[in-house]
Formats: sequence, C-alpha cells, structure tokens
Amino acid sequence: MSDTTQHTRYEQFLELHRGTGPFIMPNAWDAPSALLFKEAGFKSIATSSAAFAATLGRLDGIHAVTRDTHLAHAALLTSASGLPINGDFEDGYGDTPEDVRATVDAAVARGLAGLGVEDTTGDSAHPIRGFDDAVRRIEAAAAAARGRIVLTGRTDNFLWGIADLDDTIRRLTAFAEAGADVLYAPNLPDLAAVRTVVEAVAPQPVNLLVSPSDGVSLEELQAIGVRRISLGVDPYTHALDATRTAAAKLVKGDLTALASELTFGHVIDLVKG
Repeated sequence: MSDTTQHTRYEQFLELHRGTGPFIMPNAWDAPSALLFKEAGFKSIATSSAAFAATLGRLDGIHAVTRDTHLAHAALLTSASGLPINGDFEDGYGDTPEDVRATVDAAVARGLAGLGVEDTTGDSAHPIRGFDDAVRRIEAAAAAARGRIVLTGRTDNFLWGIADLDDTIRRLTAFAEAGADVLYAPNLPDLAAVRTVVEAVAPQPVNLLVSPSDGVSLEELQAIGVRRISLGVDPYTHALDATRTAAAKLVKGDLTALASELTFGHVIDLVKG
C-alpha cells in the first residue's frame, strides 16, 4: 500500500465529514459484504469489532481479538473495496498511551483511512477507564493520527449502562481538545440526548450508531446536526437472520429455502473486479 494511496483515502474520508449532511458508513464483516456496500454506492465502510469477533467465534470488548488480527481484517476490506476504511479498534489495543499510538501508526501503514479509540478497559467489572487515562490515550492517538488518519474519540458510558450524559459530554469535549477529529457515544437514549451532545461538541462532527429499532429518519438526524451514521452489528445480524430463516425451512425439507436473487457468480465478479 503506497503512502499516496493511503493519504488519498484519508483525504476522501475526511472530506465526507465536511459535507452539508450526514453520510452513512455501513459496517462490513468480510470482503464480499464490503464489495456489496461499494456496489450499492457507499463512499466509505467501517469494520465492526463485534461482528468481526463473532465471525471468529469470539466475543467483543474483552481483548479476544488481537490488534494484528483486526488490522489484517481491516486491510483486507481496504484492498478488496478500494474505499476508505474506518477501523473499529476497541480501546486502541494496548495498556499504555504508547501502545495506542503504535496502533495508529500500524493502521496508517496498513492503508486505513480512519480508526476509533474507545475509553473501555476490556474488564467487565470495571468497563470504563478513568477520565485522565482515557484522555491521555486519545492524546497519544491524536499525536500519531494528525494529518494522516481520521481519529474518532469514543466513550462507551451508555453502552455499559452508565447513563451519565454530563460525564459523556465531558469526555467527548476532552477528546476533541486532545485532537480527535470525530466524536462518538453509542447508545445515547434519545434524540434529545443526541442533540445535546452534538451542540456541546460543535463544530466537531459526531458519529451516531443507528439501529432499525430506533425509528429515526435521516432527515431528523440531519436536522440535529449528526454528520456520520454507523450501523454496528446490524448488517451482520441481518445476514444471519436471513440464514436462520432459511435454515428453519430447510430442516423441514424445503429445498427452495435458500433461493436468492444474489448468485455466487455475481460475488465472483465483484471479487474479480
């Protein structure tokens, strides 16, 4: 991967965040899913640490997937799709800020356009890092990322049931001051909370995790200033649900259960292309 190619994708990804409205960044779990998203017209794709871990038969958020394994996965999506790829890189993969900085350097070297660093610990008994530790890790990441890769600073308070909007905003604001390009707090409870976050950290762009069950429209999110929309594990579980539905019919003898408009020949054409 040449430096020019990586830098071009970085610039393309950065420019998407400067648009007048939100853009959708779907989360792929393998090369064909990334290629199908590209075929549909998406301009960038993200990994999903949870979906990727599941494909390996592992759990997310407990350091069950190594940095090198996830880097190889993200690099595969990059080489297969040719699109800017954002790596959902958990806590930055390491105990120290220096480890996080090394992860950023490695992500740039593997051709990624963006990556996210969470304030998680990997320990379910104490899932969220202390404020100062979390900020130091973003500072280290930002020092390595500046001008090279889009850095998303993420707090997982609400994802772990810590319903503290003030602390969430405090962390996101500090991450922005530390140099994060994009801010992200998954599982905010409602649109009012999303609006509060967006207004508190403006003009920094905010990523919002959206699920079909949220019942929100693109127009509503644009009105409150959301700039980027990710989908997390939902694309992966959507595909698994289709498999589960077909399997329930197949086990009863319905040999048409796996009928699909998508042929494997089309998948081959995408891969060859």
